[in-house]
Amino acid sequence: MEQKLQFDFATTQKVIQFISKIDQFKGVWGNLNFEENRYLKELRKIATIQSIGSSTRIEGSTLTDAEVASLIKNLKISQLQSRDEQEVVGYYDTLETILNNHADIDLTLSNIHGLHNLLLKHSSKDGKHKGRYKEMTNQVVATYPDGTTRMIFRTTEPYLVQKEMEDLVDWTNQAIVQNEIHPLIVIGVFVYEFLSIHPYQDGNGRLSRLLTNLLLIKNGYDFVQYVSLEHIIEQHKKAYYQALMDGQKDRYNGQERIDQWILFFLQGLSDLIQKLEAKVKAYRAIGGYLNDRQKRILEYIEKNQPVKIGDLVANLKEYKLPSIKKDLQYLVKEMEVEKLGQNKGTVYIVRKDR
Repeated sequence: MEQKLQFDFATTQKVIQFISKIDQFKGVWGNLNFEENRYLKELRKIATIQSIGSSTRIEGSTLTDAEVASLIKNLKISQLQSRDEQEVVGYYDTLETILNNHADIDLTLSNIHGLHNLLLKHSSKDGKHKGRYKEMTNQVVATYPDGTTRMIFRTTEPYLVQKEMEDLVDWTNQAIVQNEIHPLIVIGVFVYEFLSIHPYQDGNGRLSRLLTNLLLIKNGYDFVQYVSLEHIIEQHKKAYYQALMDGQKDRYNGQERIDQWILFFLQGLSDLIQKLEAKVKAYRAIGGYLNDRQKRILEYIEKNQPVKIGDLVANLKEYKLPSIKKDLQYLVKEMEVEKLGQNKGTVYIVRKDR
């Protein structure tokens, strides 16, 4: 693996700068004291929806984040008719398992099989191969919004998968323990190699992003659960595939280098940090997750729901209409209240799942 990390001086400097920034934020994040745990809970809820939507759309799903949120909220397994819905719920189940149980999920072949099985649990067409290595040659294919596809690169032949996966998992675990290579580099290598092997017939891209979250959280980068890395990848999908192709073109010939992939991976984490810093800044600007006015509005709605804007103006006379409207928009966005109806018939209620 190490030969693939022999970068030129300029690339090495960029890598060092990225790692320094990410690790600095990691230390700051660990010392932040949020007055209300609800803020982190809501951040994670929003990030989870974005992660599910983005990761499945990268592979060709057409469901929007709003549709994903609605599906998860009104989840009835027996009614999962479309493949998109099945994939969304599978991703949700697997991501929640990782977020809630990461401390107990070590990087083993058995656990990877288990996560793959869970990912495809609801996919009716994948019953025969979930949790099992591929038996037929596959390839990495990019799916674009207009439905067209493009082959990115060929992957490991089925008869080599078992050995390459064993070597990859062993190398990753040893490298983390030995700590001679920075864990972010180790994780980046693991994801690249996993995608290159493409060990399963289907679900490899989605599983690679789930495993990315698992490894980052297990190595102390737990802030990744509060902003969606999958969403950032979706926004830069072309660069994502290009970075993979850049290394893959020399696979097995001794010239393979993954500098562009490592830079893409670290850039993604840097972008994630920037987004999270903005959210923390906004949190501090209002003195917490909800300011006093927003808390009053929320309390009034909870006691008197359903509530119209006119009810709030009449009963919370110390607040002006523009401020109330702005706060209602914020409370809806943060999934504290739900907006029902339209125009003059619009009412607000407290979300049951808040």
